[in-house]
Amino acid sequence: MAELLPFHGLLPVPERAAQVAAVPYDVVNTREAAELAKDNPYSFLHVSRPEIDLERGIDLHDERVYRQAGEAFRRLCREVPLSVDAGKHLYLYQLQMGDQIQTGVIGAASAAEYKAGIIKKHEKTRQDKEDDRTRHVMELRSHTGPAFFTYRGKADIDALIARELEKEPLFNFTAPDGIRHTLWRIDEATSEKLSELFRTEVPVFYIADGHHRSAAAARTAAECTPKNPNHTGKEDYNYFLTVAFPADQLKILPYNRVVRTLNGHTPAEFLALLGEKFEVLPASDGEVEKPGEFKFYLAHMWYLARPKFDVSKLNVIERLDVSILQDNVLAPLLGIDDPRTSKEIDFIGGIRGTKELVKLVDSKQYAIAFSMHATTVDQLMAIADAGEIMPPKSTWFEPKLRDGLVSHNF
Repeated sequence: MAELLPFHGLLPVPERAAQVAAVPYDVVNTREAAELAKDNPYSFLHVSRPEIDLERGIDLHDERVYRQAGEAFRRLCREVPLSVDAGKHLYLYQLQMGDQIQTGVIGAASAAEYKAGIIKKHEKTRQDKEDDRTRHVMELRSHTGPAFFTYRGKADIDALIARELEKEPLFNFTAPDGIRHTLWRIDEATSEKLSELFRTEVPVFYIADGHHRSAAAARTAAECTPKNPNHTGKEDYNYFLTVAFPADQLKILPYNRVVRTLNGHTPAEFLALLGEKFEVLPASDGEVEKPGEFKFYLAHMWYLARPKFDVSKLNVIERLDVSILQDNVLAPLLGIDDPRTSKEIDFIGGIRGTKELVKLVDSKQYAIAFSMHATTVDQLMAIADAGEIMPPKSTWFEPKLRDGLVSHNF
C-alpha cells in the first residue's frame, strides 16, 4: 500500500509565504524566472533557477549554478527565515483557480515505493534532467519542489480532510496570477491517523506531474545509502516531498503543438494528404469539443480534423488524441518521428489558449499549430496501470503548485 508519511517540514514565516512561493522551475525559462523574481530577494526562484543571479548565458549545468542554489537556499533559511517544524506533520495544500478548487496532502513519499512501482509513472524521463535534479537536491540536501501525485479518492480520507479544512490555515494568499494558495499544518496525532488511512486504503499513487523529481529522489536515496554504514531504510533521504490530490478534483488542460515547417509541402498539398485519413472541415475557432478530433491553424485559417478510421479499435495508447496526431500526421506527413528530440516542434500549454497558437503561426515562427482535446485523468491512470508510457507532453495540469511553501530536508 502507498505510504504518505508525516515529516519535519521546512516552512517560511507566514507573513513572507507569498513572497517565497514560486512557480515550478520547469514551467519558466531563465528570462521569465528573472522577471518574476525581480525586486523580490525572497522568491524561491533564486533557489530553483539560480542562474538568474549569475552571468547571462552561463551553462545551466555549470557547477557554479548548483553552488549558487545552495547559497541562495541557505540565505533564505536565514533571512526569511525558513524554519523546520519540531514535530512530524502532514500538511493540506489547497489551490483555487476560478471555480477550480483542489486540496492535496503534502507528505513524504517513499523512494523504495517509486522503484517498486507502487508509485506509478506514465512518462519516460531524460537522463540529463534526472542528473540536473539529483545534483540540485544533493546540493541543498532538501527536496524543495513537490512531486504532484494523484490517487483514487476514498470517503474516509475525504471526510478527515474536510474536518481539517474547517480550522485556521497557516498560509492564505493570492498569487499575482490570481491563483489562491492556502496551507494548513495538521497536528501530529491527526497526521498519523491520516497517514494510516493512506497506508490501508490507497494501494497506489500515480505521478501526475514530477517524473524527474521522483526519479531524482530515487537516485538521491541510492547515492546516500552506501555513505551510511548504519542505513536502515527509514532515514529522511529515503523519502521525498509530494502533494497527493484525489483524482476527481484535478483538471487537465490541452497540451498543444506548433511545427516550424510543413516538411516541404505546400498548404494545399498538406490538406490533400491529411484528407486521406481525416475529414477536414473549415472551423471558426481553435476550441476542440470532442475527444478523437483536433483542430489546426494553417495559412490564417482554422480547420477541424475528424478521423475516418475507427478509433475504438485502437489500444489504450493509440487512441489518445496526441497519439492519433503523432502517428497519423506529425510522423508520416511532417517528418517528426521523435517529438522528444525534434527541433521542428514545440509544445504550448493549454493555459495560454488558442490565441497564442494563432500568434505564433501568424508571426511566421511556425507553419502550423495543432489544438488538442485534453487527456483525462482516467486515461492517465489506465495507461499507468497498464505499465504503458504516454507520448511526451500529453498533459498540462493547472493550477501549478508552488515551490518553497514546504520543503523536506534530509
